[in-house]
Amino acid sequence: MNYETGVEKDKWRPQHEIAADTDSRVEIDTTDDADRRKRRRIIIIAVVIALLAAIAAYAMIKGGGAPADTGNAEEAPAVTVVAPGRTTIEGTLSATGTIAARRETSVGVVGEGGRVVSVNADAGDWVRQGQVLVSIDRSVQNQQAAAARAQIGVAQADLDLAQSNLERALKLVERGFISTADVDRLTATRDAARARVQVARAQLNELQARNARLNIYAPVSGLVLSRSVEPGQTVSAGTPSLFTIARGGEMEMLAQVGEAELARIATGTAATVQPVGTDREFSGQVWQIAPTIDQQNRQGTARIALSYNEALKPGGFATATINSGTLVAPLLPESAVMSDDEGSYVFIIGEDNKIVRRAVETGLITQNGVAIASGLSGTERVVLRAGGFLNEGETVRPVAPRR
Repeated sequence: MNYETGVEKDKWRPQHEIAADTDSRVEIDTTDDADRRKRRRIIIIAVVIALLAAIAAYAMIKGGGAPADTGNAEEAPAVTVVAPGRTTIEGTLSATGTIAARRETSVGVVGEGGRVVSVNADAGDWVRQGQVLVSIDRSVQNQQAAAARAQIGVAQADLDLAQSNLERALKLVERGFISTADVDRLTATRDAARARVQVARAQLNELQARNARLNIYAPVSGLVLSRSVEPGQTVSAGTPSLFTIARGGEMEMLAQVGEAELARIATGTAATVQPVGTDREFSGQVWQIAPTIDQQNRQGTARIALSYNEALKPGGFATATINSGTLVAPLLPESAVMSDDEGSYVFIIGEDNKIVRRAVETGLITQNGVAIASGLSGTERVVLRAGGFLNEGETVRPVAPRR
């Protein structure tokens, strides 16, 4: 329908109907305008919010994610500080090493050897000095000793005969029946017979000593650590060690200690040793410090003497805690001490609550913390933790630690 048709149609309509249609169209147009204004207002508000968010994000990125320091103490970060003072510290150091016999004695063949008849000790046994460990077959040597005894008898008989002849001659010489020369000859015969007796006895003693050396005896009292001989085996002077004995059962720990730490240990220093695989601890003391340092690992050996205990197995691994003297110095927890390429340092609170870096030299390390050998007097306010998040010159708000 075109405009003219509509006008022509309205000419014949009553006036009150035309007015009602006009009011309806005006009311619809007013509602559309309100909706458009509402949408426009919402869009404007969203744009403003987006601009504000963008400005805030830019400010955070520009300021490194931290609010600007306004100089207000209440807005400064709070850090826990403490004045460490000076403490008497019992120094200890830890070391690892192996358990060994303090004095090992190797037992070998002393005599000419032979076939082993019996072995009277085993690894783990206690033996006393002079105890027979191994018996060697001596059937041949016994016959030689019997022959030597018989030779003594023969020589003794000759001596007795020579002595009798000499005594008779001395009685006849007074009557003039025997000359002095005959007496001298008989005297020489008697002396020769006496010498042969002594030679025979010496030969027997030699054979007896050789036979005694056929048995293998314990040279010292102690604990048998190893055995390498069995009955029926043939041994000789060239046979390797048959037994290894720990003299007196005494043990020791060969603690490997760093070059710098070794200088803090003295002979007689008390130590506690704990073998691997057990929670038992054994008291001992350093009885010898190695005079040399290993050039490869820069470590030396501290030998810790230990009394015998079945839990101490030679060759086993163990850890040792060695006393290293006392020190009077400030003591700080490990969280307060930091280090970088320039060395160890702490943060202290300076004037106007500014962070100040202080270089320190650490000393003994204990279960309660790290001793500060130099760099602090003990009266400073030291930052206990979170030092890695602070910068030198930054203003902070120091607070005391919670009790």
